[in-house]
Amino acid sequence: MLRKNDKKTGAVRVLAAVLLVLSLTVSSLWAADKGGVKTQVIPAGQINDQFDADFADDFDNEFDDAGDVEEILISDPLEPLNRGFFWFNDKLYFYLMKPVARGYRLILPQSARIAVGNAFYNVATPVRAANDVMQFKFKSLATELYRFIVNSTVGLGGLFDPAAKLAGVEKVDDEDFGQTLGYYGTGHGFYLVLPVIGPSSARDAVGSLVDTFADPIRYANITTLEYYGVKSFRVVNSLSLDRDTYEGIVRDSLDPYLFVRAAYAQRRTAQIGKVDYNLYDILTFEDDFWDEDFNPFKWLGN
Repeated sequence: MLRKNDKKTGAVRVLAAVLLVLSLTVSSLWAADKGGVKTQVIPAGQINDQFDADFADDFDNEFDDAGDVEEILISDPLEPLNRGFFWFNDKLYFYLMKPVARGYRLILPQSARIAVGNAFYNVATPVRAANDVMQFKFKSLATELYRFIVNSTVGLGGLFDPAAKLAGVEKVDDEDFGQTLGYYGTGHGFYLVLPVIGPSSARDAVGSLVDTFADPIRYANITTLEYYGVKSFRVVNSLSLDRDTYEGIVRDSLDPYLFVRAAYAQRRTAQIGKVDYNLYDILTFEDDFWDEDFNPFKWLGN
């Protein structure tokens, strides 16, 4: 009896480990492909054929982060090594990650997968809110907190998004600790392509580590292996909703490595350069902070 249980436990651990590898690969590839830039800006619509309005907004926001910013250069002293890791990650994506996501897509209907993605996004609110505070982005902070309260209650733990559907309070740009470091003047450092993890930089690698330790899921009553299994499931679920964004980028690029590197640097620079409202504007009702775009009680009616 004990041997059977041991075998089952071992199988679960192996599966979780595989999912972890898949998760890190997809998250890294997405970090680059959402920028969609080579030497000029490519509109999101040319790369990603969106199929669901709610989920499409998330991808569009990521592409929009690159905006019309001029090409940003990033130091790449480790290019030969980085290219090797890029090739490895690329093959891992096409031959392992994509088939897994397609299989998962057949198991759960699209509506269920969107609900799962909503729940994961909702749980990560504290991390984004903390970085909003550190960057003095008070409108984003207010929006994040309002959405978290409404979606955690009316939205059944974040499975649904009544904050957007009923009150018209949409998602704001994600904030992470890498952006916080950039806000205080820390540059990219040198470019990195990490095996399995993918495109990053010296600054953002540190930021990702801090955000990982701040993740609320990490402090649930689960083991480290179970934690990464949950994170892996999140990425597989997200990839199942994507429509070949990365494929489009690689297909349209003469040199995918340079394409992704430029896209990554440009997107991160654009994200850090975005401004918000200061506390004085909010408390004194200046500017347009309290406008129709942020109407938390819209769903209650007139």
